Amino acid sequence: MKRQVSLEEISDGKLYGPNDMVKADCGGCAGCSSCCHGMGKSVILDPFDIFQLTENLKCSFEQLLEKKLELNIVDRIILPNLKMDGQEECCPFLDGKERCSIHPFRPSVCRLFPLGRYYEENGFRYFLQIHECKKENRAKIKVKKWIDMPDMKEHEAFVMKWHKFLKEMEEQIENSKDENLMKNIDLSILKIFYIRPYEKGYDFFRQFEERLREARAFAQMIQNI
Repeated sequence: MKRQVSLEEISDGKLYGPNDMVKADCGGCAGCSSCCHGMGKSVILDPFDIFQLTENLKCSFEQLLEKKLELNIVDRIILPNLKMDGQEECCPFLDGKERCSIHPFRPSVCRLFPLGRYYEENGFRYFLQIHECKKENRAKIKVKKWIDMPDMKEHEAFVMKWHKFLKEMEEQIENSKDENLMKNIDLSILKIFYIRPYEKGYDFFRQFEERLREARAFAQMIQNI
């Protein structure tokens, strides 16, 4: 999701790598859960998030859409996000004690918070959002330890490839101004990366690479029609 603000407005002005120390550690939140309320449509899910959720909850993407997720347009592309519940807009995965019921396989946006990603031409770095987390006096922690993502390097490579692909599709839609093209691209992204089940016991990142080639080939084909 693009944010039309300067880095100076929303961060401490620094950019961090995986091995840098950053004041992000809120001490396990201590039951605060403020970042699990009122997030609107901002917790956007990528294919790895859906792979994790469907694999661990033993359900399909369509079943998640019934109560937990919704679809919205993000930079011209239809993508899923967590569906906030009720007047307090609480995360659908909060339990009765206001704790995350999917913490071991929580979405990437949740793992990052209060960090964000700053994309550059050949990669990205992290920044610390200074207005989002209500916890005061956060402790310093290494970025990669805070994110706590298995296969960090492989996941970062996936994140960059996904970002570039979505940017390519957005540009293709903008340059075309063709509504049918937009619908076909949106449907292909949903079907290829989200709706079609991922194979159990087969490395996600290899499956993603295969689907990425398929999606690019499809986008090229419909552009030439």
